Amino acid sequence: MIIKNLILERKNKKSIVYDVFYKESNTPKPIIIFCHGYKGYKDWGAWNLVAKQFLEEGFFFIKFNFSYNGGTIENPIDFNDLEAFANNNFSKELDDLESVINLINLNTNFSKELDSTNISLVAHSRGAGIILIKASEDSRVKSVITWGGVSDFKSRFLIGSDHFNNWKEKGITFIENSRTKQQMPHYFQFFEDFVNNEERLTIKLAVKKIKIPMLIIHGAADATVMEKEARLLHQWNPLSELKVLEKADHSFGTRHPWKGKNLPKDLKKVVESSISFLNKLTL
Repeated sequence: MIIKNLILERKNKKSIVYDVFYKESNTPKPIIIFCHGYKGYKDWGAWNLVAKQFLEEGFFFIKFNFSYNGGTIENPIDFNDLEAFANNNFSKELDDLESVINLINLNTNFSKELDSTNISLVAHSRGAGIILIKASEDSRVKSVITWGGVSDFKSRFLIGSDHFNNWKEKGITFIENSRTKQQMPHYFQFFEDFVNNEERLTIKLAVKKIKIPMLIIHGAADATVMEKEARLLHQWNPLSELKVLEKADHSFGTRHPWKGKNLPKDLKKVVESSISFLNKLTL
């Protein structure tokens, strides 16, 4: 059963578009909630093939777009709402993830298929920071897995640089999307939200609090998020498992659009390692 582009409506907040993948059997299944990264979305690259792989292994897989990621309900692929993108911040993404976790207990349509006591968070890149923070503060989360995940938000603002100072002065900065060639805007509120919530948004502090099973997967050839960030996450939580894939890049071989019928070999390893890790937890 694959249901695409469902809408989670929220009072006084932007709606969230999400997908569910599962085998209909009227038996509760472990839940995976997947979070995309920066300039990402739920249908990017091979994420649909990833979801199908988890479906085949007996999981209930949910993936969604962060509500301010720049997509719309009508068109959840790419970035039709750059004003929303400009107003995104980490606090809003944490709030979105909270809403999706809450959805599990609210949605009676799937209640017979869901094991609400077995929720795992999986994320790529910047989304990994979000799930690590959420895992540290929400007891409903039973395990967490990062793919090419970041270890720090603050350093990415390049505080004190000419770029940062210009951003602060003008109130807006632009980052080019190399694929769409769009100039992606960020209002300075993005940084201000971080400063106002710095303790909560410091990934190191979150990881040190995590007591649940944690798997870190990273590519040794990742040029976007360096391997050393994975090793820092592992250092902060020595009980975590670290798996470094030789020659794997930041997206583990996938691109957008992904026209292949199969997962790229590195991403296949990532998915297989994640499923193996999760299956061991249920033995």
